Amino acid sequence: MRFPDGFAWGTATASYQIEGAVHEDGRGPSIWDTFVRTPGKIQNGDTGDVADDHYHRYAEDVALLADLGVTHYRFSFAWPRLQPDGRGPLNRGGADFYSRLIDALLDRGIQPWATLYHWDLPQALEDAGGWPARDTALRFADYAALVHERFSDRFGNWTTLNEPWCSAFLGYASGHHAPGRREPAAALAAAHHLMLGHGLAVQAMRSQDAGGRYGITLNLYPVDAATDTPADVDAARRVDAVTNRVFLDPLLRGRYPDDLRADVAAVSDLDFIADGDEKIIAAPLDVLGVNYYSRHVVRASGSDQLPDARASAWVGSSDVVAVPRGRPTTEMGWEIDAQGLYDVLSRVYREYGPIPLYITENGAAFADTIDEDGAVHDPQRIAYLDEHFRTAYRAIQDGIDLRGYFVWTLMDNFEWAWGYSKRFGLFYVDYPTRRRIPKDSARWFARVTRDGGLPDR
Repeated sequence: MRFPDGFAWGTATASYQIEGAVHEDGRGPSIWDTFVRTPGKIQNGDTGDVADDHYHRYAEDVALLADLGVTHYRFSFAWPRLQPDGRGPLNRGGADFYSRLIDALLDRGIQPWATLYHWDLPQALEDAGGWPARDTALRFADYAALVHERFSDRFGNWTTLNEPWCSAFLGYASGHHAPGRREPAAALAAAHHLMLGHGLAVQAMRSQDAGGRYGITLNLYPVDAATDTPADVDAARRVDAVTNRVFLDPLLRGRYPDDLRADVAAVSDLDFIADGDEKIIAAPLDVLGVNYYSRHVVRASGSDQLPDARASAWVGSSDVVAVPRGRPTTEMGWEIDAQGLYDVLSRVYREYGPIPLYITENGAAFADTIDEDGAVHDPQRIAYLDEHFRTAYRAIQDGIDLRGYFVWTLMDNFEWAWGYSKRFGLFYVDYPTRRRIPKDSARWFARVTRDGGLPDR
């Protein structure tokens, strides 16, 4: 099962999850630096203050990437490291760090794939209103232009945002992520301004270099009704609208879905959408990144007043509940469903037209431990990745323009609200020493990249 020549094999990381050094070289505080210090928000009271200490160990980590044989590495710039207050010139200390990282990657023949925003908003911008404020979109476009101008001479793959759904709806509706607000109307405004910031950033970067490749990464889910009753079918439609189509439609069709507007009318009249915004959001994409982890199966609860309804991330559909199907799950509690990856890719291809696709995240957390032999044996992760890789190969064989696959993640890290309790990495991190230990899955993945595919079954 050989993947096409030139297929991008990589791993992905995020700045706050691995870098540490939160007080070094002029870095300003982010919303996550604030959120982790809010009692009860993070498991075990963990923080990203040190994380994997990638800021100091980046050369060692680039060597791990080379050992894996990857062709690409997807990382994110930390906005508060480059613009401590979310505005003004680039901070020299932060820019120098990323310059060293990029040079180290290129020296190893690994292509950088940069994400401009992976959730670490400068706290100064949150204090000024955060993503619900239109000005944050303008500040993001300015930031994107400065970073692109500084680094675009060395690589050409640029992602504006990682998973804007999480930034908007986990950050401002459910409160499970930073900044921890529970304001459904603000979450809708945040979603729009994230999209507006994306469109403005693409315009700014493309004006500097028309030859670059510009895209965005969305976390997409198949959404199925638990039964064929009209109430459950409509519940699935509503969740799909506020999870998938709220981003896909303005990006690829130039307008928000009419049914979404109706679904959220009781929460917001969407008066923050100005004339011309949707055209800006629909700036042509060169690539679309897809993060996939699981499927949503949902039903209507029959109650408009669920306990903690204000904490629902499904704005306008807080009466909808997820239904477990009894399938095997990862340590995150997410059901393993490789077919869902095919369903997501084929849906984008079928409903939104041909656009180069990359799986920019896919992976699984399991309860990894160091065995008596000093190794980390993770057969569940190998089986998980093998099944999902084969599903991706089937999508390519069926004509879907899939061009790359980034495993989440290079090494165990700070897993947001779960702290250090969940391990997604190909490399095990012994947190007391920060020592990296290759798991069996790392060696297995290195064979995949070396062979350019998988053996037939």
